[in-house]
Amino acid sequence: MTESNQEGLSNLLHEERRFPPPEALAAQANYTADAYAEADKDRLAFWEKQARRLDWDTEWSEVLDWTNAPFAKWFVGGRLNASVNCVDRHVSAGRGEKVAIHFEGEPGDTRTVTYADLAKLVAQAANALTDLGVGQGDRVAVYLPMSVEAVVSMLACARLGAIHSVIFGGFSAQAIYDRVLDADAKLIITADGGYRRGKVFPLKPIVDEALAKGSTNVARVIVVKRGENEVDWDASRDLWWDDIVGRQPDTHEAQAFDAENPLFILYTSGTTGKPKGILHTTGGYLTQVAYTHHAAFDLKADTDVFWCTADIGWVTGHSYIVYGPLANGATQVIYEGTPDTPHRGRFWEIAQKYGVTLLYTAPTTIRTFMKWGDDIPAQFDLSALRVLGSVGEPINPEAWMWYRRVIGGDRCPIVDTWWQTETGAMMISPLPGVTATKPGSAMKGLPGVSVDVVDDTGTPVPNGGGGLLVLTEPWPSMLRGIWGDDERFRETYWSRFADEGYYFAGDGAKKDADGDLWLLGRVDDVMNVSGHRISTTEVESALVSHPSVAEAAVVGATDPTTGQGIVAFVILRGDAADGGEAMVSELRNHVAKEIGAIAKPRQIMVVPELPKTRSGKIMRRLLRDVAENRSIGDVTTLADSTVMDLISSGLSTAPPED
Repeated sequence: MTESNQEGLSNLLHEERRFPPPEALAAQANYTADAYAEADKDRLAFWEKQARRLDWDTEWSEVLDWTNAPFAKWFVGGRLNASVNCVDRHVSAGRGEKVAIHFEGEPGDTRTVTYADLAKLVAQAANALTDLGVGQGDRVAVYLPMSVEAVVSMLACARLGAIHSVIFGGFSAQAIYDRVLDADAKLIITADGGYRRGKVFPLKPIVDEALAKGSTNVARVIVVKRGENEVDWDASRDLWWDDIVGRQPDTHEAQAFDAENPLFILYTSGTTGKPKGILHTTGGYLTQVAYTHHAAFDLKADTDVFWCTADIGWVTGHSYIVYGPLANGATQVIYEGTPDTPHRGRFWEIAQKYGVTLLYTAPTTIRTFMKWGDDIPAQFDLSALRVLGSVGEPINPEAWMWYRRVIGGDRCPIVDTWWQTETGAMMISPLPGVTATKPGSAMKGLPGVSVDVVDDTGTPVPNGGGGLLVLTEPWPSMLRGIWGDDERFRETYWSRFADEGYYFAGDGAKKDADGDLWLLGRVDDVMNVSGHRISTTEVESALVSHPSVAEAAVVGATDPTTGQGIVAFVILRGDAADGGEAMVSELRNHVAKEIGAIAKPRQIMVVPELPKTRSGKIMRRLLRDVAENRSIGDVTTLADSTVMDLISSGLSTAPPED
């Protein structure tokens, strides 16, 4: 790589803009800069302090047992109940009338649930599950839309020491069958349907189809009536939620469980092979999700209204809709539908209605809002917002700045967070009352988290260098294994740097000149072009920095000359879509100017949409299939599978640029 190209590749990391915390927020922040020093001085004592924010029936005798690494035990001997910590203790403390959940249905129906209400609902559900033979260690699959019942189902399982396995409501029958079989679930909680873009989408029929695929140990299916649609009924197996739950007593005496009692299995949405059941346990997980929610959002439980826009079917929904906010006694919004139903201002209408102060959403969603234009959020009063969060993938500086300026009114700190299903909770994030943030950087590990960037030999890279993101010390909310497959757990996460004892996250990262972290996405999203490692995120950021580009996705396609060639798929803004070949040429040159000639896309395809899952993540795997002229893989998790037909048709007639 020439010197000029090397310099170009680093341009995106030479971010001169700094945004210090607002003075008023910093003056009353939950955590100060001293938290880093405190955690560095005695990491385990720091985590003990965070654990004591919870209610324990029995305190631990040892903070961490790492003798059987990589299988950790945190808060050894401690006993607690996650459901009690999320519900009962707030009621006992006299906060029962505080709103726990403002539920907003897509059709516009609403429901306000206080902590006292939630306590009764969870008790009834726990009693119902007990009547059906569910107890400690049993697995319960949950396949529900965004709803109060989804939260109640999870907490009822936790209350009994049962293990919930939530399956995203957009997954197929085969995906359900695979997960139910792997977890050996004995019961499924689902709904007749849910609302999406003005229509009812079926859920129970997909469960029926899944259970017809083969033998399972599912004895009962509980069905929430949400969509009021016709469903087939097996009287020997199926039960309406209202019939079995509604008739139960609204009190339930909970027992405490060991800190390492399994809490949930969440399957990563692998595209090939057997799904990975990520196992999380109770004490360490609850400690870290409660701490990180409190720290990263500077939560003031008495006054804040929190809204995480993720789906409960993903880990973000587990950690920052259910367990983190409720453990902290927060008031939050749960929304069933999509951002554009019945209109494109729906999110901002909800934020205005409930006075949302803390918002947590995904870069893909932010870029979609950008594409729709500034005038839509401008129609709503967003002045209550005080902290904005980003989650799910690296956020490009352009989207970061738009989020701050248009949604946050240039006054709200942005916490760009990095973590995974496997980590359980946030690992890297600014502290809103401490950190002077940089657009596009997640900054550094939270207090108590040990993170580094290393080269292929496990050696930490210097500031300005790039490599592989690793976690160098165990953390409380870490996965405890892959359900039923200890060897796969070791091989997948711990084998790359076994000698160093590092957890390899599978992501690439760079340190800038200050040592702050820039996440580059999965290592399989780092392209190797003529021996040079180029991040898809860097090229995407360069493309969306062009005023004509609304969204971009980049993949590396096999190239006989360079190893991989850069293929970009872009959505253009407004009139720019008519630019034809001249626009494509302009964009290729723009990338070369922003990053360097080595990063100039081999081909740019203008498309009407990008293939996204129902949770908003871009499926680059499918774009790679198209770019390499392969048959397109499984599209069942896409929000709109016809997008791939449009892309394939357009690409097949577009010759590569030279």
